[in-house]
Amino acid sequence: MAELLKDVYNESFLRNFGEKVKRSYLDFNIEIFVSKVLKEDWEELALKQRMRRITESLGECMPRSYEVALKIMFSIDEECVGFPYLFFPDFVEVFGQDEQNLELSIKALERFTIRSSSEFAVRHFLIKYPERMLSEMKQWAKSDNEHIRRLASEGCRPRLPWGIALSMFKKDPTPVLSILEILKKDSSLYVRKSVANNLNDISKDNPLLVIETVKRWKNDNSNTDWIIRHGCRTLIKKAVPDVMELFGYTKVHGEQKLVENSSIIIEPKTVRIGENSEFTYSISIREGQNAKIRIEYRIYFVKASGKTSSKTFLISDKVVVGGAFVSGTKKHSWSDLTTRRHYPGKHKISLLVNGFEVAETEILVL
Repeated sequence: MAELLKDVYNESFLRNFGEKVKRSYLDFNIEIFVSKVLKEDWEELALKQRMRRITESLGECMPRSYEVALKIMFSIDEECVGFPYLFFPDFVEVFGQDEQNLELSIKALERFTIRSSSEFAVRHFLIKYPERMLSEMKQWAKSDNEHIRRLASEGCRPRLPWGIALSMFKKDPTPVLSILEILKKDSSLYVRKSVANNLNDISKDNPLLVIETVKRWKNDNSNTDWIIRHGCRTLIKKAVPDVMELFGYTKVHGEQKLVENSSIIIEPKTVRIGENSEFTYSISIREGQNAKIRIEYRIYFVKASGKTSSKTFLISDKVVVGGAFVSGTKKHSWSDLTTRRHYPGKHKISLLVNGFEVAETEILVL
């Protein structure tokens, strides 16, 4: 069985980290620190709960002065690289939000993000000090360091996974777009992915604003075009007409139908949770000009309540000649995932071309 991500925080890790701290702060008591972290409920804690426990225990074992504690962390942060050390910016979030510590905390967030990431911690400062933090993030967006530039975008995503939602930016993302404007041509793929994800977040609450932005950005720069293509993925999945046209997808309906014939067949017709199925699909494209098509399949998953919730999966995205016959097979697993549980019942499966359902079938899940 694969090791859980939260298990990176074990006694060995804690003692190793404690040794680093003790080299800079001789009064640091490793035994007390480890015992505070590994309380009797440790095994029950989720990843972020474990991270917060480490943060709070570290605060109890460090000098009372926030400034002094940060100096100790600054002295060892070059040795503390990667995901496990997200508790460094978490320390800033927990102990550094007071106004008298704001400037020091901003510097700490900028410094710590280079070796782990301050994307979660900075959001609390954005909520508490929006004008000051937005001003700082615009400066971060101009940094020579790609990690700091990424923080400018990732930290203000309205819907960052694992992070608290920024409701003010769900309502009005204009301040966020002013930061993305600075980053829209970024040479770093690491940064561009964040900008695209931010744009995709915004599209879920303010699609018209994203469409307007994309129309303005399109064909300005190859890096920008990459960002807007990935940033519009939710709008493309929803087959928003303006977006489909913007990216050159051929209209399915109109004077001349794009799809003349189509089918989807699934085998076996009955599966148990945990098993796999395979479906075969075919699409006949109308004669004439080349067509840009996006082929997907959508499953209407039966939920515990008996209602359904759909999820769409990409099969292919390409240009085909007029009159083309497109076919293929696709396997699908009915195993439970962390993000999705399966329930017994009849599941509808549909075949989509450019967002429109063109064929459907059913499978019984036991």
